[in-house]
Amino acid sequence: MTSIVVLGSTNMDLVAYVPRAPALGETVTGRSFRTIPGGKGANQAVAAARAGAEVSMIGAVGADDFGTRLRSTLEHCGVDTDLLRTSEGASGTAHIVVDDEGGNAIVVVPGANGTVTSLTHGDEALLGTADALLLQLELPLSVVVEGATTARRLGVRTVLTPAPAQPLPPELLAATDLLVPNEHEAAALTGLTDPRDAALALLRDVPEVVVTLGAAGSLYAARGADPIAVPAPRVRAVDTTGAGDTFVGALAVALGEGRPVPEALAWAQSAAALSVQREGASTSMPFRTEIEAAFGSLGTRETDRV
Repeated sequence: MTSIVVLGSTNMDLVAYVPRAPALGETVTGRSFRTIPGGKGANQAVAAARAGAEVSMIGAVGADDFGTRLRSTLEHCGVDTDLLRTSEGASGTAHIVVDDEGGNAIVVVPGANGTVTSLTHGDEALLGTADALLLQLELPLSVVVEGATTARRLGVRTVLTPAPAQPLPPELLAATDLLVPNEHEAAALTGLTDPRDAALALLRDVPEVVVTLGAAGSLYAARGADPIAVPAPRVRAVDTTGAGDTFVGALAVALGEGRPVPEALAWAQSAAALSVQREGASTSMPFRTEIEAAFGSLGTRETDRV
């Protein structure tokens, strides 16, 4: 079984479902509201666990009711939380508006996530047992850099989701094995709007890049090889919240199991396609049996060199 450690955020998602998102200064009437455990780190942990990995979470929750629920949800999903800290004060929250097309707008308030500024000795020992470390940018950048450089020193594969998009320090890029931005993050990092051009530019800093393209699929680029595009299944999206995290978690599992890159990408896209057909982030993430069934139903997949 693939062993994955996630160093990342845990948030309670406060989700309002509306016909359309309000413009600045406008009030709209929503049709429903839900509180759903989330956070990019926790989402990737749940996605990887449901996809079949052994997963441990490093991060922090607050000493509040949200923190209790966030920890319980991770444990219920099979994620080890022994090194998930409890910090005084509030848990992180994400305030999300989802429209009838499945699109979303999100405001994140870090809360307890902001207290995770460095690794403990226990964190380092856990990293040494992992096949891969998943990272995002909802924790302080200092601990993200420390996590990546520690994983590199220990020979652990690092997978970085550069979200929310921000300039990445050279030492973080130097310790990243696989960078997985969406097309908007890739453009923000490079100044290039064409995903292929952006992916090739990012190869100056990291050896492998996957740019996720939403309903269009994904684009993979590696040094010394032609980029390949893998289409996504066609589905009707209900809520795209957490789809990127579902993709990353499932991709890490597929690569950890030794699947060829095109197959791993298609497998991860099957997982993401299942997730967007359901409401919520962690609540929408599919189990391995569902991913295998969806992947198998698609038959032979074509990849294009671009």
